[in-house]
Amino acid sequence: MKGDRIGQDFYNNTDYFDHKTKHLKDLSSSFQKYRISKILEIYNPGKSERILDLGCGWGTFCWALSHRVQSIVGLDFSQKSIEICKQKFAGSGLKNISFLCANACNTNLEPESFDLIIAADLMEHLYYKDSKLVISEAFRLLKRGGHLSIWTPHRGHILEILRAHNIILKRDLSHVDYKSMESIKNTLIYEGFLIKKAYYVESHLPIIKYLEKITLAWIPLFRRRIAVLAQKP
Repeated sequence: MKGDRIGQDFYNNTDYFDHKTKHLKDLSSSFQKYRISKILEIYNPGKSERILDLGCGWGTFCWALSHRVQSIVGLDFSQKSIEICKQKFAGSGLKNISFLCANACNTNLEPESFDLIIAADLMEHLYYKDSKLVISEAFRLLKRGGHLSIWTPHRGHILEILRAHNIILKRDLSHVDYKSMESIKNTLIYEGFLIKKAYYVESHLPIIKYLEKITLAWIPLFRRRIAVLAQKP
């Protein structure tokens, strides 16, 4: 890390991918089932679509979507993430998945080469200027009519407020800049996207999720996640 900035060194040289990550490594965990189902609610890709998963982490969406799509590329700027994914998928027999270590701000991939780009639990890990670059790069990489799916925590949720102050929950150092619904939509529109969906989502926690679902429309404290679907015209 340079100064206090969280960068590649943090993800490559700390226990970020290993400490208390059982629920992330296990695709059958309630949390991962929740994430996958909610991402598919934002946009459910078809068999002919080429997908790019930005900030692929442990390869969750590559695994979950591989049987649904033509091909999927998992991209992460952490070499450790890519190594974990390659080891996980070795011997799986899945031929339509590949992994790339690159910066999502400037991937060097061919323009207009994807039908869907997923940015799930990525925006909160990006500094504001970088998030704008990532959205601009996504626009460049998408085919006309292609979609960008964004899923990120809502900083106004009660759990995120407690976490930010190290009350009950410990602050996540990797969450460097929570984006608001308004800032995400404004950046997308500025970069040329059309907003197709934009809504708040309840959490996966038992009992609490039902209370959140019926109140999140008018109580910001119960808005657990932000979901946005944008389209390149």
